[in-house]
Formats: sequence, structure tokens, C-alpha cells
Amino acid sequence: MSDSTLLMIKPDAVERDLIGKIIDRLETAGFKVDELRLVRLQKEDAERFYQVHATRPFFGELVEFMSSGPLVAMKLEKENAVADLRTLIGATNPAEAACGTIRQCYALSLTKNSVHASDSPENAKTEIAFFFPGK
Repeated sequence: MSDSTLLMIKPDAVERDLIGKIIDRLETAGFKVDELRLVRLQKEDAERFYQVHATRPFFGELVEFMSSGPLVAMKLEKENAVADLRTLIGATNPAEAACGTIRQCYALSLTKNSVHASDSPENAKTEIAFFFPGK
């Protein structure tokens, strides 16, 4: 039985034409793309999605960045999806990301770190519903 998780290819990676390279990495690692949408978040949507970080000092910068251009949201399927995807993308700070991870290869900075992935099965359900209502 496979699990579901969410991955977003952030505006910095979309702008640098990395969508195909990132999807190739996902598929090579055994993930199945179940749903995919190219979207541009309005500021209010980015605020709602990242509400958990509302009191953090980086919240405003994060919201501005995530609403600055198109992103790709994907519902991915794989056994142990959440944990395996977190391993594949690497640490949030690309300077700390393991060699060969998506963030180590493509991230520009802590904010422009190319991808977002759900950090728990519970958050995966919430985040998938945000982009793919009814799924």
C-alpha cells in the first residue's frame, strides 16, 4: 500500500526551468506523480498555507517569495512517502543538505531552497487538500 505526500517545486526552481529535472529525480526514486498543478499563489493563499510559521521572523519573506511566481504542486504516491521524500530533498538549509539531495543540487538559499515537502503524514493530508480539494 502506498502513502501520499505533497511536494511543491518553488518559484525559484520553476523560474530556472528545473521542473523536469526534479520530477525525473522523484520518479527515479520510485515516486508516482498522482496529481500535478502549476499554480501561482496569491499572497493570502501563501499566508494560509504557511500559517504554522506566522509568528516566525521569516514569515513575511516566505509569503512574498511563495507568491512571487508560479509553482508546481504535486501529490506523490509511494510506500513510506513522507519520510522517503524528506530524505530525497535534504535539509531545509541547503548548506546542511546531504550530497546529492534535491536541495543540495538546486537550492539557492535557505528561502529559495527549490522545494517544499510535507513533514508528517498528518500535514501531508492537509497540504494535499489545500492544492487538490477532495483528493
